[in-house]
Amino acid sequence: METTRQRVADRLREDPATASELGEWLSLPTPVVYDHLQHVSRSVDGDETFLVAPPECRDCGFDRFDDPVNEPSRCPECRSERIAEPTFLIE
Repeated sequence: METTRQRVADRLREDPATASELGEWLSLPTPVVYDHLQHVSRSVDGDETFLVAPPECRDCGFDRFDDPVNEPSRCPECRSERIAEPTFLIE
């Protein structure tokens, strides 16, 4: 039987996904999925790469967040809370 982190990694090898999409697929809350993603990002071996399309502010386009494997609550530039989730992929 696969662990949750193995299932997350396997899914990200197939298609890009956000934490919300993974949470819905795994029936887990989004914050728990981010914890798993942190571990998966560190455990990807040398033949693969953990890729992140960073979160982006929908109002001003800011995308240089400090921690892309996280869901920011607001934009540091314009203070908007309209932030698009990061997307993850393993290739």
